[in-house]
Amino acid sequence: MYLYLSLALQAYCIYHCYTNKNPYYWILIIFFIPYIGSLVYLFMNVIQKRDVEMVQDGLTAVINPGKKITDLEKKLRFSDTFENRSNLADAYLEAGMYGDAISEYKTCLEGTFQHDFYVISKLAEAYYFSSDFDNAMRCAERIKDHSKFKKSEAAFLYALALEKQGKISEAEHYLSQFDAPFSRYRERLELAKFYIRTTQKEKAKELLNEMIIESEGMSKPSYRENKALITKARELLASEVGS
Repeated sequence: MYLYLSLALQAYCIYHCYTNKNPYYWILIIFFIPYIGSLVYLFMNVIQKRDVEMVQDGLTAVINPGKKITDLEKKLRFSDTFENRSNLADAYLEAGMYGDAISEYKTCLEGTFQHDFYVISKLAEAYYFSSDFDNAMRCAERIKDHSKFKKSEAAFLYALALEKQGKISEAEHYLSQFDAPFSRYRERLELAKFYIRTTQKEKAKELLNEMIIESEGMSKPSYRENKALITKARELLASEVGS
C-alpha cells in the first residue's frame, strides 16, 4: 500500500512539475528521493505557493481595492462569459457599487441563465443594499421555493425587507429559520433585535441567553470569530431586555 501511495504521489508531482514548467531539478529530487522528495515539492510548489498567492491577493485588495474590479472588467471585455460577468457583478456588490452590480446581474439573467439561483439571490442583495426593497423582495420570491433558499443571505435580507413592509409574521417566519444552536450568530442576533423591535422581549431574552451560554463552550478560534457578536448580545441583554 505504501509503495502504491508513494508511486502515485511521485507521478502527480512529476506531472505537476512538468505542466507548470518548474525547474527540472525537482523531477530528479522527486524521482531519486521517493515520498520525501514528493512531500517537499508539494509544500514548496503547491501548498505554500497557493497560500502566498492568497495572501498577496488579500494585500492587493486592501492596498488597491479598485484593481480587482479593473482586472475583472478587462477580463470581461476580453471574454464575455456568464462566469466573467457574474464575477464582476460580485466585485461591484462587494465594493458597494450597487447600481453597477444590478446592471451586470440583470444581464447575466438574460437567456440561458435566466433562472440561475446564485445570480438572482445576489441581485436580491444588491437591490436590498440600494434600499430598493420592493425589487429585493421580487427577486427573493422568484427563488424562495428553491432548496438552497432557506438559509441563504437572500432569505435573511428577504425577512428584513418583509419587516420594513410591515409583514411582521412573515418576517419572523424567515428569520426564525436561522435559529440553530452554535451557528448563524449574525442572523440570530438580528432575530433578537427583531424580537425587541416587535416587543417580544421574552423571546429576545431567551435567545440572547442561549447565545451567551453557547459562547462559554466555544473553542478559542470559534470564540474569536464570533466575539463581536457575542459582545453585542451581552450588551443587548443588559440594556434592552435585562438579564
